[in-house]
Amino acid sequence: MRVKFFHLGVAAAFLAAVGGVGYSQQSGGGQDAGQVSGQRQGRGMGGFPGGGRGILGSVTEVAADHYVIKTENGDLYTVHFSVNTRIMKQPPGQTGGRRQGGAGAGATDTEGGSQRAQPTPIKPTDIKVGDVITAGGEMDATAKSVGAVFIVQVDPERAKQMREMEANFGKTWLAGRVTAVKDTTITVEGMLDHAPHSIVVDENTSFRLRRDSITLADIQPGEQLRAEGAVKGGVFVATTVVANQPQNREGGQPAAAQPKPQ
Repeated sequence: MRVKFFHLGVAAAFLAAVGGVGYSQQSGGGQDAGQVSGQRQGRGMGGFPGGGRGILGSVTEVAADHYVIKTENGDLYTVHFSVNTRIMKQPPGQTGGRRQGGAGAGATDTEGGSQRAQPTPIKPTDIKVGDVITAGGEMDATAKSVGAVFIVQVDPERAKQMREMEANFGKTWLAGRVTAVKDTTITVEGMLDHAPHSIVVDENTSFRLRRDSITLADIQPGEQLRAEGAVKGGVFVATTVVANQPQNREGGQPAAAQPKPQ
């Protein structure tokens, strides 16, 4: 049976896109994503948005140090947590907005010019049987367990939207890390499945870096991007491509090194 794993970056992207959490952008517990990654880094974990994985499911059991969740495929996974795990609640009824004030603590999202409430820290006991959660961290597919770096209690409507987004991955949108650009084809490592995907562009494709218009020549391996479009003739043809450069690339400096595991 195929188990659907969520890339840590995509769990954040999903939640941000439907009104949720950018994990590296939250301030709970006074730690940033790099600090938490350094404390809990293990197999399958990397610098955000790196190789970390996560999972989405409905809670079937609550214990003092773990939850058991049931995935959409019916698999049962144990999500282990500790005092270092960031456990948050996603505010209901939100849609994606623009972030103001930088990416650190105190940053706010805006929706139509108004501030948008950020996810709030909660206690492990606030999560109950029947809740939908997403968890990211050290995945052990054989043992069907996750050593959670973060856990987010997801609003039910947002969870529905996340599942719909997953179902449309590769059909109406793609996202991932660019591995190659050749002629009019961009190859990415998919954020949901870590598999290679080809994105074909044409004269009708628009390219953006944040708010700036760019061209295909500006897309480089190593960048993260999201493409929207449709499958035509068996290939994904993009109508829009939005790139996200690695940190500090614009200034000509290499991206900052990730914290070493402790």
